[in-house]
Amino acid sequence: MQKLRVGILFGGRSAEHEVSVQSAKGIFEAIDPSQYEVHLIGIDPRGRWHLRSPALLQSATTPVTALPESAEAQLALAPGPGETAASPARLPPLDVVIPVLHGTYGEDGTIQGLLKVMDVPFVGAGVLGSAVGMDKDVAKRLLRDAGVPVARFLTLNPATAAAASFESVVGQLGCPFFVKPCNAGSSVGVSKVRTAAEWAAARALALRYDRKILAEEFIAGREIEVGVLGNDQPEASVCGEIIPRHEFYSYEAKYLDEHGALLRIPADLPPAVAEQVRAAAVRVFTVLECAGLARVDFFVTADFRIYANEINTFPGFTRVSMYPKLWEATGVPYPRLISRLIELARERSAAEAKLETAYRPTLPA
Repeated sequence: MQKLRVGILFGGRSAEHEVSVQSAKGIFEAIDPSQYEVHLIGIDPRGRWHLRSPALLQSATTPVTALPESAEAQLALAPGPGETAASPARLPPLDVVIPVLHGTYGEDGTIQGLLKVMDVPFVGAGVLGSAVGMDKDVAKRLLRDAGVPVARFLTLNPATAAAASFESVVGQLGCPFFVKPCNAGSSVGVSKVRTAAEWAAARALALRYDRKILAEEFIAGREIEVGVLGNDQPEASVCGEIIPRHEFYSYEAKYLDEHGALLRIPADLPPAVAEQVRAAAVRVFTVLECAGLARVDFFVTADFRIYANEINTFPGFTRVSMYPKLWEATGVPYPRLISRLIELARERSAAEAKLETAYRPTLPA
């Protein structure tokens, strides 16, 4: 049987560039070479696309630095079915792309739209699901309207953030509260605020990464995460728990401090509560129009109230990342998980290809 040609797209113009490289390394090392012919496509921090050799990922260390300037073949995009690259370098037509891109210009619908225009199947949510999942403000409003409990929040732009006093925010959200960019992940730009001075610093930090920021109520609860896998009939993994050893589960705790957090899989929850969280994860996934995969994060209080925190439509994929570890504990080992994601991408693309693209009036019988 001919191997499927798989493009792994990684790096990108994002504050999570380095995380993407590590995720791509994890997938590349785990993907079954007997089934797939893998082509590595690295996007450098300036947005240029290059073919990359396996040696680049094999040499990546933790913490990884940004993709270096490359003398390797630079790619130009060519729209059309299967045409993923053109001169001066050329790729063979790809059967599927895994966009291992976290954050802006990757997880926010931009790459997904490009791949759809190019008619290339890809792993993960489409344009709408990716964009909505990335925007914490829009996602929380949709979940709230769908009856999914979320923390209270305020959405601010540069002008309204500057005008909002610490006292006014505390009056609406309580103290402490969190401040975060609306369109960023991996806890980039996130702060916990207790004082007026911290509020000024937190909003300045968040506005470095996005022009829309969120001030969010602090929920005193355990951080529970669930992996979701599927298209029209998504399934939930076992629950996992993040036990931070920092103030909260910050970027440093996730990627720079090997002892920054303890991952407990499965989470120590009463069975009925675990089932409620798993059902809520699938509900979040479907409300936000996701597909393929996502990791849904919750807060669970001491009296077992469940609040949706956020969704990651392409979560971290290193061997120590929560998403693959959740599915491994559920009975889906890492290589099989990658194969299943590729299958789901091709299934969705095949279903979409059957849709009519031109109006054909129905004639009376």
